[in-house]
Amino acid sequence: MTLHRNPADRTLKALLKKARAFAVVGASDKPDRPSYGVMAFLLAHGYRVVPVNPGLAGQSILGQRVYGHLADVPAPIDVVDIFRAADAAMAVVANAVEEAQRLGVETVWMQLGVINEAAAAHARAAGLKVVMDRCPKIEIAHLGVPPKANAATSVRARTAKRVTTNEECSRTGKTLARKSKAAAKRAPRKRKP
Repeated sequence: MTLHRNPADRTLKALLKKARAFAVVGASDKPDRPSYGVMAFLLAHGYRVVPVNPGLAGQSILGQRVYGHLADVPAPIDVVDIFRAADAAMAVVANAVEEAQRLGVETVWMQLGVINEAAAAHARAAGLKVVMDRCPKIEIAHLGVPPKANAATSVRARTAKRVTTNEECSRTGKTLARKSKAAAKRAPRKRKP
């Protein structure tokens, strides 16, 4: 299997400029969680954001209706942003591949600390672009991606600036990496005969 390489900065910037809608899988309604802060930032930057979390389906986060599964999400969605542990990424990617044509998905984005080479290979084999172990909030700022024409100047925009920081995105990566390592330790090991 070929190791994944993220797109070059120029390609990543073009991807973020073209994208209009993110589905955030693993969205949280807790303001102190990085997914909440990243969603707030994306909304303030003018993106359409659709939170996906089966435990919160039917509720709302930042005024956006939460869906239980990608199969329930209304089109269009350009980017599926994964806020799940690395060992759960393959299931999300498989769902994104299944729904790609209906939703118009072009990119699978795995957050900081979410590294799953098999999931990346599966998405690439289906013709999707893959970004792994990166945060769109950080990349938007780093690459100077301008806000969409409809970017909010409301309370939501001011809240997004307060709620999300690069440190929060880094915390996400560290937390997800710890969870993945803990899950790997708990997994049964095959014994040699």
